[in-house]
Amino acid sequence: MCADLWSFALSTYARPGVEAACLRLQQQGADVCLLLCGAWLEQRAVTATAERMQALKQIARPWQAQVIEPLRHVRTQWRGMAQQDEDLASLRERVKALELDAERQLLTRLQTLAQAWPTGEPMDPGLWLEGLAAEDATNLDHDALQQLRVVATST
Repeated sequence: MCADLWSFALSTYARPGVEAACLRLQQQGADVCLLLCGAWLEQRAVTATAERMQALKQIARPWQAQVIEPLRHVRTQWRGMAQQDEDLASLRERVKALELDAERQLLTRLQTLAQAWPTGEPMDPGLWLEGLAAEDATNLDHDALQQLRVVATST
C-alpha cells in the first residue's frame, strides 16, 4: 500500500487497463485526480461522507478549471501540428510536463486535506469513486469506474 497519494496514483495508473479507463472517464467529465484520490481513500478505509467529498471537490474544481484544463487544452490542440513541427513537438512535451506537475500539485493538496481523516474505518466499498464521479461526469462509464476500483484496491 502506498503511503502518499502521488505514489499511489503513479503505481495505479501504470497498471494494465487503468490509463484507458481513466481517459474514458476523463472524456466523460470525471476528474481523474479526484477519482485516484477516492481510490486511495478507499484503499486506506477512510469513511466516505458528503462533507469530505465536498471538501475535496472545493479544492479540485478550481485547480482543474484554472490550471490543469488550460494546459491540457493547449497540449491537445497542438497534437496534430506537433507531428509536423519538431520545435512545436518539443514545446508540447514541456506543456505535457507542466500538466503532469499541475496534477501532482493537485494530488498533494488533496492529500494534505485528507491525511487527517481516520483510516481503518468500516466502510461501504465504492462510495468514494461513485460519489466523486457522479455529479461531474455525464453518461458515466461504470465499467471503467469498476476497473479503476478493482485495480486500485488490489495495489
